Amino acid sequence: MVASTHWLASATGMGVLERGGNAFDAAVAAGFVLQVAEPHLNGPGGEVPILLWSEAEQQVSVVSGQGVAPAAATIERFAELGLDVVPGTGLLAATVPGAFGGWMLMLERWGTWSLADVLAPAIHYAEHGVPALERISATIASVEGLFTNDWPTSAATWLPDGHVPAPGSQLANPVLAATYRRLVAEAEAASSTREGQLEAARKAWYEGFVAEAIAEFSAKTAWRDSSGEVHGGLLTGDDLAGWSASVEEPVTFDYRGHTVAKTGPWGQGPVFLQQLALLDGFDLDAMGHLSADYIHTVTEAAKLAFADREAWYGDTDVPMSDLLSAAYNAERRRLVGPEASFELRPGAPGGRQPRLPDFPAPGTASNAPGLSGARRPQGVGEPTVERNGIVKGDTCHVDVVDRHGNMVSATPSGGWLQSSPTIPELGFCLGTRAQMFWLQEGLPASLRPGTRPRTTLSPSFALRDGKPWLAFGTPGGDQQDQWSLNFFLSVVHGKPNLQEAIDAPMFHSEHFPSSFFPRGSRPGVLHVEDRVDPGVLAELRRRGHEVEAQDSWTLGRLSAVARDGAFLKAAANPRGAQGYAVGR
Repeated sequence: MVASTHWLASATGMGVLERGGNAFDAAVAAGFVLQVAEPHLNGPGGEVPILLWSEAEQQVSVVSGQGVAPAAATIERFAELGLDVVPGTGLLAATVPGAFGGWMLMLERWGTWSLADVLAPAIHYAEHGVPALERISATIASVEGLFTNDWPTSAATWLPDGHVPAPGSQLANPVLAATYRRLVAEAEAASSTREGQLEAARKAWYEGFVAEAIAEFSAKTAWRDSSGEVHGGLLTGDDLAGWSASVEEPVTFDYRGHTVAKTGPWGQGPVFLQQLALLDGFDLDAMGHLSADYIHTVTEAAKLAFADREAWYGDTDVPMSDLLSAAYNAERRRLVGPEASFELRPGAPGGRQPRLPDFPAPGTASNAPGLSGARRPQGVGEPTVERNGIVKGDTCHVDVVDRHGNMVSATPSGGWLQSSPTIPELGFCLGTRAQMFWLQEGLPASLRPGTRPRTTLSPSFALRDGKPWLAFGTPGGDQQDQWSLNFFLSVVHGKPNLQEAIDAPMFHSEHFPSSFFPRGSRPGVLHVEDRVDPGVLAELRRRGHEVEAQDSWTLGRLSAVARDGAFLKAAANPRGAQGYAVGR
């Protein structure tokens, strides 16, 4: 089974499985196709966290394909530039592009296919084109002026014949195809073995021609970014050569017979577990799915868990055992009252006193520093959900389960076409994940060279009664661990099938600060699809929630695969008519 956010990726993964590849081969091939099919949502210069189950090893592992901040990226350096936030676009926000290393690590350790085989579908689509999604056209149209006036290399790539590509037109990226063809050629010339070729490809990416083009572009060019000023980059060849993807153990929490696994707190993944730890003390079954009591309780628990994310998470020593302890959550649970909270209330795990960043004033993006008076500069920030709740997208997701029982949940993101100027020799741009660092000293997520930004990318995996069961996830920035939680709770408590759980009306809070430039928040605001009973919406408003009803079928982009006894199952999101699940 394969389920993803784009039908071409799902079909690609299924084709790999039908030709004898395993789940890891299929996920890698699908992941590279997503770079071509959804370039407004991810790219080769981005990153990918992966959760996987190896049937041979009988364990869940995390692959961290998340790059780190450059050696020159210090708080002092940004202060010298007159910046108090990392720009949301441009070269200054680049971290080491980790997606390629993450995919290659999984392919080498757990996969069976060669580099040439897994890259062949992406090369084909980049060379010959894919049908441009309506959202691709809309995204390029939104940054057409930026590309034309300030980023000519991006205009050359994404404005064929000088025009925004029409929805459904054939959109190709021949330069990217050539980059991947050269990688394959150099790898095959370097070694006759699969493992040797994968190592050669990694070396070409992080020390060879790809790294050289990235380093030169970063050092020798400068571009206007969301600060309104023109800046060059900080990323160097040494930064690229010194980084490699890693395999880590997941953070887990047991919830009513299910063990949920997430990345470490260098991502926001554990906030899912903290919500479960809080909700474990409530009788959600008695409340009824999507009742006012249910939505209120889940939302208030989210506010508490995400407040802890702001105070405690980062690529550092985080007190996860205390944050997930029964005693801590019993104390925190008492803060869930009958009315909506408008406060950001982090806890004190193990007696440690929380410290929050100096957030921009609550409200719209125009309150945030570094905007030079503009409400929303073109291309900035996290384009998943606009402040009016409209889903735009910014991340992809793919889930795979194979005939052996291997499973993968991966959330590739970053390096989307509107994030940074295209590197003309390579056909892709750098990512902007460093915008998630704080330029304030002494915080877990403060900018420090060589550390990972505290991302929102959050694939999920769950075991049921100790056996591998469910791989799932969604794009959505700060919403990822809200929409995914809604889905998981629906399956665990409501017991519908996977598709019914994905189809169910979604909701999420904007109460806490955004992880993306310009870091705004809207305390008390709750987005709910208007398919929820109007009486429930009225009751939520009575309890103080600032309810903003969204159009039907607009929130969430989930996909999932499962092992359920003798059956394999999969489901994908119908919203946007883009996600696809396939299997046999």
